[in-house]
Amino acid sequence: MIGKLNHVAIAVNDLDAAVSLYRDVMGAKVSEATEQPDHGVITVFVELPNTKIELLYPLGADSPIAGFLAKNKSGGIHHICYEVDDIHAARDRLLAAGMRILGSGEPRIGAHGKPILFLHPKDFCGTLVELEEV
Repeated sequence: MIGKLNHVAIAVNDLDAAVSLYRDVMGAKVSEATEQPDHGVITVFVELPNTKIELLYPLGADSPIAGFLAKNKSGGIHHICYEVDDIHAARDRLLAAGMRILGSGEPRIGAHGKPILFLHPKDFCGTLVELEEV
């Protein structure tokens, strides 16, 4: 069921500084910042040869990332994202195994324009997991 690691998401307090760190200091290719109003975030993707880093910055005071940053003043890893071939089949298998899906349980469209789901961190060793259909 689980495929390759799609990205690791890092919540940041200063998006410009984080972009500069990855682009100018680390020499990575970095995307333009994109507002994701449905998710309450601004995203920037750092492209690596084998995966991506997603920089997350709050889009407004009600952003879930604003809440995360309030608890984690320096920012930090917010979630990891794995690819799956069939998000509905993955969801059904996880639910049958007693795992919890956050939100309504129905996939929604993520930052890459593909269906996603988030899995409860208490079911995955304290880690928020995102599944993305590829």
